[in-house]
Amino acid sequence: MSIVVPVYNSEKYIGTGINSIRNQTYKNIEIIIVNDGSNDSSLDIITKLKEEEPRITVISTENKGVSHARNTGLQVAKGKWISFVDSDDWLEKDFC
Repeated sequence: MSIVVPVYNSEKYIGTGINSIRNQTYKNIEIIIVNDGSNDSSLDIITKLKEEEPRITVISTENKGVSHARNTGLQVAKGKWISFVDSDDWLEKDFC
């Protein structure tokens, strides 16, 4: 399963959201985070999370909007199933 997370200036929420994905009871997931040109500390936060979590892939683009960020994530997704999670969302442990 691939989970695509578009991120734009989400420093207040992104850690909680990504950790809720990391803590899923279903472990066979890839987490694709697309930084959509954030100008806050979002990229620093997701870069640190990537260092801790091998299932995370980080892609950085110029700010082109959430649809572009989602499509960018879709281009690299390898999972049979795809889910989109907004950067300010969090998931229950059994979402996947």
